[in-house]
Amino acid sequence: MRTKFLTLIAALSVAVLLSSCGKVPQAEIDAANAAIEAAKTAGADVYVTADFTALQDSMSAVTQSVEAQNGKLIKNYSKVTEQLAVVNQLAAEVTTKTEARKEEVKLEVAALQTEVANLLAQNNELVAQAPKGKEGAAALEAIKGDIGVVEASIADVTTQVAADQLLPALDKAKAAKEKAVALNAELTEVIAKYSSNRKK
Repeated sequence: MRTKFLTLIAALSVAVLLSSCGKVPQAEIDAANAAIEAAKTAGADVYVTADFTALQDSMSAVTQSVEAQNGKLIKNYSKVTEQLAVVNQLAAEVTTKTEARKEEVKLEVAALQTEVANLLAQNNELVAQAPKGKEGAAALEAIKGDIGVVEASIADVTTQVAADQLLPALDKAKAAKEKAVALNAELTEVIAKYSSNRKK
């Protein structure tokens, strides 16, 4: 009698174990998908593209594992549960990495804005020093127009940063700096030539 009772308990334990391992861990799957979506909302697909792709690949592997178990007579989703734990951890890491990258970009943009502002101030001073003769007048007006374009670009950068469009802002700030540097070199050369000619 006791042996039958113990056999029954053992059989019930196995049944409970199999049923717990045999159910798709849907709550964990939903949580992992939500974590991935949160990473994407933070901008992971834009700022840490490779990491986000790896995260998606990890979730694809989970889906494949679930499908593999669905095709079996006795299902065991314990490996899937382990994979989902890894996906959740990865998603958290990717989100953190995204926020860190965004801060780096913000600092880079701010540094470029300062550099461009300084260059614009220098360029405006150089314009004041540039020769005003008939020959140089048209060139000077063109340079003033280009300085205006750089100023407008930097204003756009500020707007983009406020709208959280950090990578486009970074690209525009880099382009504005290149233009401001080129104008600075052009003005410096014009003034140097003018000074040299006056000394002769």
